[in-house]
Amino acid sequence: MADDVFISVGRPLPRIAAARLVSDRVVEISWHDGRVQAIDVTPAIVGHRHFVALRTDKPAFEDFAVGENGDCLVWASGEELSAVWLEELAPASLDNEEFRQAMSELRFSLDGMAARLGIARRLVADYRRDRPIPPAIAMATRFLVERHRRSMQFEDAI
Repeated sequence: MADDVFISVGRPLPRIAAARLVSDRVVEISWHDGRVQAIDVTPAIVGHRHFVALRTDKPAFEDFAVGENGDCLVWASGEELSAVWLEELAPASLDNEEFRQAMSELRFSLDGMAARLGIARRLVADYRRDRPIPPAIAMATRFLVERHRRSMQFEDAI
C-alpha cells in the first residue's frame, strides 16, 4: 500500500484541546473541533475500581492534564479517561428544532413519537414547540434517529 493512501472508517476520534476543573468532578473540555462542554465525570470515577484513589483524594483528582495526543485525560497517579468516554459522558442535549427534525426524519406523528418515547402526546407537542427537552428524552430521540439511519444504510447496502 502506498504511503499516501488513507483508509477512513467511521467518524474521527474526538480530540481534547484543553481541560480544566470547573467544580467538584465537573471538567470543562475544549475539543479540537471548537466545542466546549462541561462534563461530570462522576459516573466514570465511581463506576470503576481503576479510579478508586481519585474518589477520595480531592487533590489527586484535581491533578490531571490532557494526554499527549489529546486522546485522554491523564492523572498524575497514572489513571486515564479516554476522550471517547468523556464524549459519551457529556450531557445529551437536543433543542426543539432538532427534535422536530428527528420526528420528520423518523416520519413519526405526535402519537407515534409519544408511543416510541413512552411519554404523553402533549409532551411531544410541547417539545416540538418550546419546552426544554430533558436529557433522557434527548438521548432516547438520538438513539431512535441513529438506529433509523443504520437501518437505512443496511437497506441501501443490500
